[in-house]
Amino acid sequence: MSDMRYDGKVAVVTGAGQGLGRSHAMFLASRGAKVVVNDLGGSTDGSGASKTPAQKVCDEIKAAGGTAVANYDSVSSEAGARAIIDAAVKAYGRIDILVNNAGILRDKALKNAGEAEIKPVIDVHLYGTIWCTLAAWNLMLEQGYGRVVNTTSAAGLFGNFGQTNYGAAKMGIVGFSHVAAIEGAKANVKVNVIAPAARTRMTEQLLGPMAEKLAPELVTPVVAYLAHESCEVSGETYSCGGGRVGRVFVGVVPGYYKPQLSVEDVRDNLAEIRDTSKFVIPKNAMEEIGLLMKVSAGK
Repeated sequence: MSDMRYDGKVAVVTGAGQGLGRSHAMFLASRGAKVVVNDLGGSTDGSGASKTPAQKVCDEIKAAGGTAVANYDSVSSEAGARAIIDAAVKAYGRIDILVNNAGILRDKALKNAGEAEIKPVIDVHLYGTIWCTLAAWNLMLEQGYGRVVNTTSAAGLFGNFGQTNYGAAKMGIVGFSHVAAIEGAKANVKVNVIAPAARTRMTEQLLGPMAEKLAPELVTPVVAYLAHESCEVSGETYSCGGGRVGRVFVGVVPGYYKPQLSVEDVRDNLAEIRDTSKFVIPKNAMEEIGLLMKVSAGK
């Protein structure tokens, strides 16, 4: 079968100066996409700024025969995000692919966390994803095409000590993406999420011996598929890393039903309430309500 290409497509990759973002940008450009390489160029905690990382990746893409421009705006403000998308429109006339990848870490146990740890992480991860998507959204709807790939984390999906700030932002991205996928469906705008495990400057101290097996380039194929015009899915989340990829989903079980439920009923039927053997995966909030209607009707 033929290679999957992105000829004629314009892609924006945030946080593309290093690690995962660099890998995504380099690959998309190698397959024909015109790429905006965005990176503020700060440290892993979000402090500072430098044009060097984004410009270096941009130069690498050009040296390999690809097409790219660098952008140095921050995703954490609505104005910065709009400037990033404007850079794509100014350079190439449109925006087809948005990969929201930019991120920072300010880990601290909840008992010790304050605004300095929480707000910047929420601003970059959650608001950064929202602002960049919003800036591109109407353009994608108007042209009847778009692919948005957002980045969550196992810390948000499953939890991790010392990362309440990060986890809250990352799970917020999943909820945002579910709704955006529903709203974009009629216009062929697909929104999906990855939960990557990769060796980057943000994670290399946390991964230990596993780091060598978790090259960023092993996550990029999943991003590349979700960003392609042939992508068949929307509103879904994929765990990926080290060559493995698998769907992560929010499911609900039929549980226990009693018209006049009491607190003792919850206590006495906890096993049935928690039984995951017959879960379903609702496509939207109304389908979850539909499960209640079926159970209450004895179906």
